[in-house]
Amino acid sequence: MRTEAVLFDYGLTLVTFEYPTAALVEVLETVRPWLGAEPPTAEWLLSHVLHPLEQDLDGFGAEDEIDYLEFYGRAWCRAGLILSDDLLYRILDLEQQAWDRSVRVVPGALDLIDRLRGRGLLTGICSNAPFPPEMMQRQLRATGLAERMDAVVFSSAVGRRKPSPEPYQAALAALGLPAERVLFAGDRVREDYEGPLAVGMRAVIVSPPGHPRPAAEVPTITTLAGLELLL
Repeated sequence: MRTEAVLFDYGLTLVTFEYPTAALVEVLETVRPWLGAEPPTAEWLLSHVLHPLEQDLDGFGAEDEIDYLEFYGRAWCRAGLILSDDLLYRILDLEQQAWDRSVRVVPGALDLIDRLRGRGLLTGICSNAPFPPEMMQRQLRATGLAERMDAVVFSSAVGRRKPSPEPYQAALAALGLPAERVLFAGDRVREDYEGPLAVGMRAVIVSPPGHPRPAAEVPTITTLAGLELLL
């Protein structure tokens, strides 16, 4: 059956990023006056709030998505700082803007998407991301990806994480296509190959040279441009 759309994972498939240490320290310096009369240093907050938070996120494996603002609040609470939801959101928004500035679109990705769309294919994103959807949408606009997508589904918007079926089903519904007409591309075998296959999509793993290679039976390409040979 003819492929009519390509769904992409987001992080490490369409974009890369580095941990923005200097930018986060600047954010924490900005928010220190909001934390009370004698707030910790920005460097202390980075080490005792944001670094442990990243470790917690790396170890998160459940398929129910977290309430990120609650999760964020617990990280601050562990450091002895109990903040209101409004204040947490303001701090998180500044932090995410620092991350926005660290994101880089994978070389060639925008050109590839433009070529796919020029061939009449729909394009979309289906990705695990616990952060508030409005912040993720802002990041997509900054990268130039938002205007090139017919469907965008982040796990925070549906409350479930890949490889549970709900994110894929939401993306297919947004595209208005049956699963068998959609190709999924991503970098993780469980979330971006096995999960899409389970709902009826074709799938391929993007594994650049130097990255771990999936098992031989998993379809793999080394660059996003290899997608064009699969359509």
